[in-house]
Amino acid sequence: MKAIVYEEYGGPDVLHVEDVQKPRPEADQVLISVRAVEATKADCEMRSFKFAVSWFWLPLRIALGLRKPRNPILGNYFAGVVEATGNDVSRFQTGQDVFGGAGLRMGAYAEHLCIADSCTMVTMPVNMSFAEAASVPLGGLNALHFMRKAGVQQGDKVLINGAGGSIGTFAVQIAKAMGAEVTAVDSGIKETMLRDIGADHFVDYTREDFLKRGHTYDVIFSMVAGTSYSSCVRALKPGGRYVMANPKLSDMLRSPVTSRFGDRKVLFAFAGEKEEELLELKRMIEAGEIAATVDKIYPMEEAAQAHRRVETERRLGTVVISVGG
Repeated sequence: MKAIVYEEYGGPDVLHVEDVQKPRPEADQVLISVRAVEATKADCEMRSFKFAVSWFWLPLRIALGLRKPRNPILGNYFAGVVEATGNDVSRFQTGQDVFGGAGLRMGAYAEHLCIADSCTMVTMPVNMSFAEAASVPLGGLNALHFMRKAGVQQGDKVLINGAGGSIGTFAVQIAKAMGAEVTAVDSGIKETMLRDIGADHFVDYTREDFLKRGHTYDVIFSMVAGTSYSSCVRALKPGGRYVMANPKLSDMLRSPVTSRFGDRKVLFAFAGEKEEELLELKRMIEAGEIAATVDKIYPMEEAAQAHRRVETERRLGTVVISVGG
């Protein structure tokens, strides 16, 4: 089978397509014929080994490979077709269209992927293409997790910082579905797209600091590493919640004190990516409450270009690699 591989850390050009051995499912595994996979910011960070948040650099280096990648095939969030199942698998059948995440095993940048039956994977929404479905798990699972963690209620004023990325586009839609008034913060090129998916207000961070506008919010959700902790807390209404998706270590240490001794909460619990959450996203998609926002689709041979597109931060939604079929 063909796979996109990288054998050293570096720029996008370390990615290349080559023939590798097709996996065979063990008793508790499902063999997926991958049709599409999202090219994520995390994929780019693992490829280059440059991370926006640096406090976990050493443990990640040990886990992923000290001198070169231990697993040469990236890719976590995919959509595809069940090709075969192990003898102990009962919840999936050959021929089903599925989408989900491979977890730390990765490997979805390939024509075939073997993952455990216990991984977060369900049948695809009936109203989505493979490319659209591959765009859902990363952004959707994280956005749903954080919006639930924030306890978004009808009428809440919610600000989403970094709203134009994989997580942000779903956070805008999910917050709207929960009844919130949403302010999206990102670069100006993303304004039309973000308003189209439901943002009530937009702030171009290249022109204006949203923390200096004098507005207050019930929820501030930030994906942007380095956002001012103190300024975000001050921009909350009494009882407000500041949710951090990419927290600095210092901010993680400060958050319990803020939450315990003030009238505002700071939260940073990482998403567990649960099956129940993916099923809820599927329900919302089929009900027309949320939808994927796909920026561009690249063939396997243009994986380097896909990574460059992600790294420019100019994408209008998700970047997808078309794999097989």
